[in-house]
Amino acid sequence: MAAQAEYHRLEDYEEDSPPGEEELLVHVTEGLQDSWHHIKNLDNFFTKIYHFHQKNGFACMMLSDLFELVQFLFVVTFSTFLLCCVEYDVLFANRPLNHSQVPAPERSKVTLPDAILPAPQCAQRIRANGWVIFLLVMAAVFWLYRLVKVLCSLLSYWEIRAFYIKALNIPSDGLCNYSWQEVQARLISLQREQQMCVHKKELTELDIYHRILRFKNYTVAMVNKSLLPVRFRLPLLGHVVFLTQGLKYNLELLLFWGPGSLFQNKWNLQPQYKRAGSRLELAQRLARTMVLLGLANLLLCPFVLVWQVLYAFFSYTEVIKREPGSLGARRWSLYGRHYLRHFNELNHELQARLSRGYKPATKYMNSFTSPLLTVLAKNVGFFAGSILAVLIVLTVYDEDVLTVQHILTAITLLGLVVTLARSFIPDEHMVWCPEQLLQRVLAHIHYMPDHWQGNASKSETRNEMAQLFQYKAVFILEELLSPILTPLILIFALPARALDIIDFFRNFTVEVVGVGDICSFAQLDIRNHGNPQWLSAGQTEASVYQQAENGKTELSLMHFAITNPRWQPPPQSELFLSHLKEKVQQDAAAAPPAQRILAEGPLGTSLLSDDSATAPDGLLASVLARPILSASGLVSRDRRFIQPCSTASAAASVLASLSSPLPGRARVPSADSPGCHSDRLLPEESLLLSESRLLSLSRSAVLAEVASAEMSLHAIYMHELHQQQQQGPAPLAVGLWVAAGAPKQPSVTAGSAARASQAQLRELREMPLGGWAEEEEEEEEEEEEEQTTG
Repeated sequence: MAAQAEYHRLEDYEEDSPPGEEELLVHVTEGLQDSWHHIKNLDNFFTKIYHFHQKNGFACMMLSDLFELVQFLFVVTFSTFLLCCVEYDVLFANRPLNHSQVPAPERSKVTLPDAILPAPQCAQRIRANGWVIFLLVMAAVFWLYRLVKVLCSLLSYWEIRAFYIKALNIPSDGLCNYSWQEVQARLISLQREQQMCVHKKELTELDIYHRILRFKNYTVAMVNKSLLPVRFRLPLLGHVVFLTQGLKYNLELLLFWGPGSLFQNKWNLQPQYKRAGSRLELAQRLARTMVLLGLANLLLCPFVLVWQVLYAFFSYTEVIKREPGSLGARRWSLYGRHYLRHFNELNHELQARLSRGYKPATKYMNSFTSPLLTVLAKNVGFFAGSILAVLIVLTVYDEDVLTVQHILTAITLLGLVVTLARSFIPDEHMVWCPEQLLQRVLAHIHYMPDHWQGNASKSETRNEMAQLFQYKAVFILEELLSPILTPLILIFALPARALDIIDFFRNFTVEVVGVGDICSFAQLDIRNHGNPQWLSAGQTEASVYQQAENGKTELSLMHFAITNPRWQPPPQSELFLSHLKEKVQQDAAAAPPAQRILAEGPLGTSLLSDDSATAPDGLLASVLARPILSASGLVSRDRRFIQPCSTASAAASVLASLSSPLPGRARVPSADSPGCHSDRLLPEESLLLSESRLLSLSRSAVLAEVASAEMSLHAIYMHELHQQQQQGPAPLAVGLWVAAGAPKQPSVTAGSAARASQAQLRELREMPLGGWAEEEEEEEEEEEEEQTTG
């Protein structure tokens, strides 16, 4: 396969850093003024600056690292103590023996000192067990390695602390008052003064993101192109996704920074991987490395497995005892985080977006219930609860009941059974509306497979969603199985993808001046990676192989432009953004005004949002509920608009009302005031946030909430247009709302909907909810009603 990009090489003005020093920033002192010139490893430098900000400064980072060392030491020491220094026969009263030098007949109960062996006897047991000695030596070596690494890390972060104070003028005690965008703006301003990067006079936001996320963008792109073998079809279980921290670590070690990896340093791909002539030889070499790495994992499997089990036991046992339902809680899976991640999206941006989508995703997953399982859970809960109630009453009546053997165990286990049974019993007040709930999830996570459209109520869609949004119990089980399954994947599944991986890195790597080799998808280049089905028709020259899946290039470009409003996009990206803005204005002209849509916000929120919904969630609920409300007759329709209001047109109307200029052309403050955000005009902030909310938030927090709502609206709007383009021209605006996901009758039971005839209701069920066709007679009846009531 021919190479996709040409490589423009730069002359290296500095020799390579000595071994061990490439991690450090170069600090040069000129007279009395500190300056940071020509930092050799800008990837590490910008990454440390980002981590320093996200981890809230040097003190928090130091405490976190030290407690991590202490925690490892505690787990190893405590496990050894439990294994070799406790006399369990005495502890369980199987043998009347104690070591406290008190005659046994005078003792009525076994105490802890009775069950603990004396120190000399404990040490003798440890020395007599060769496996324990071996494991302790291995643990000591690993702990010393971690100690050295933590000390080196703290030294480098002390330099970062000095950089924040002297170069960025951000004091340590005030770091939490600065957003990352403000820190980034000061970095860009400092580049003009001190030339941290000698290859470029000006740094852009995209340059900084490229250096921090260089390897992460490659991983996101490989997941997007389904290149990594993380999907498997298993007997009885069907299709499963397996991606754990252990497997991810091995993939990064193999591809990015380990010995024999594809990169010769942290910013340049090895030259032989850029040429197509030796692709077969390189693929064979990579496959051999995968097998060797898998065998090394297989060799270390017992030790890693022991550590995983011990760490999981100490971490989750108390939580499970205190809150048994915590295992039934959900979390975004590691695969889901990569699948849903935009190109050039930092960790805190991803976390904030997924956190906003947590509640609607939980609500969607909980809307699926099994009638058979519900019946079983109710009866199991009844029997277990009955026995538990009797035991509790007996304990309250006479506490000596607790001395009965295994009575506490029975009470604990019965409590767990009752809690688990209740988790399978659905809320009797829940309204079945999966399509609308999935649309709310989409507003925050921004990505959804096309075949989910119209199939939100099917179990297949729910099972695929569970791969992105898994139970915590499943997460724990996967991590425990990871030491066993990761070597098998490295040995048997991954080598078959070696040639595809070699071709991927050759075809999708470009060299950027002043940045180095990066994933070409991270350039957000519509011309080379756009998808015509995602509003880039006529602007892209990409083949199917070069296109990003699920509109990731277009959505990532929009997300980055909204997150960094002072960024000036390249001409092709600017053209796409301008085209999208024009399309929004056109659709908004045929839709009701945004004020009218938002005036019905409380009604939409009551239908689709939680009771504790924030103002942006209420805005999204208003947009998503608009087709339902207009179709049901809960709101009146303006005759001036020819088409009924669809989700796309409602989103366009609200987007058009936001008076922020197009990203890249926003009015920005001068370079002398880098601490300020872009001067984005927000006269419509009141549409998104209440007055009290505006007063309680800082300017940066307000901009973050507004940007989040704006991106959510763009995601909804772009998905709607994508579905319209796939379905072809239609007389009505058709969105993601389809008959299969229409709410059941209890969810529309107010206003004129209750007075609708059965024929009209049947007609509504047969129509897509994205665009409702209302009869002229119904409009005339509504106008007559308004005149009579007026």
